[in-house]
Amino acid sequence: MRALVVIPTYNERENIADIVTRVRALDVDVLVADDASPDGTGAIADQLASRDPRVHVLHRAGKEGLGRAYLDAFRWGLARGYTHLVEMDADGSHRPEQLGSLLSRAVAADRPDLVIGSRWVAGGEVVNWPRHRELLSRGGNLYVRLWLGLPVADATAGFRVYTREVLERIDFDSVGVSGYYFQVEMTRQTVAAGGSVVEVPISFVERTRGASKMSGAIVREAMWRTTDLGLRLRGAQLRRALRRTAE
Repeated sequence: MRALVVIPTYNERENIADIVTRVRALDVDVLVADDASPDGTGAIADQLASRDPRVHVLHRAGKEGLGRAYLDAFRWGLARGYTHLVEMDADGSHRPEQLGSLLSRAVAADRPDLVIGSRWVAGGEVVNWPRHRELLSRGGNLYVRLWLGLPVADATAGFRVYTREVLERIDFDSVGVSGYYFQVEMTRQTVAAGGSVVEVPISFVERTRGASKMSGAIVREAMWRTTDLGLRLRGAQLRRALRRTAE
């Protein structure tokens, strides 16, 4: 395994040094993908990289969103020969100390193409979330699973390990890149590309420093895009069924 942990950032100066230091304790490479954070996050990342040759920084032109940051970082990692690409938040909600369990699962005998750190499988949990947010996440993931037919309990999770093989089979230009929907779409595209998906339980911890990027608009957009995609998939299934009937 040659793993690259991608950490997208926008105004995370209070968290980035701590997260990178904890991730590097696992002897993996790190790529901070910074969207020109006005609070100086990118400069802090540069300082970390200057002291550690296995920490890298991808400076992006501006705030273009989580999905675009990940896709640009995936391209960067694939071009440099990494075998596994990891998604991880910068705000501390994903505990670096749990990354080892995801990486170990990724190189198990069955070699899954995508390992998801899941809040909603047995053993998973959320810490310091209000009840309404937990219900929203659980309900949204149930809707995604049933409407899109995805065999995943936590399709919106952002703590993940992909193999380079499955990423190379996905057309990045066709991936919806907004908010939570990016995670849903990447899960769907992995399955559509014939990739295997497994989930391991994690403890998801609400951030204690800095401002959350979550908003009602992001949630609504994810639900709308999921509904639209499901309708298009159902339409395609219906057209195929009608053609078979006509034959």
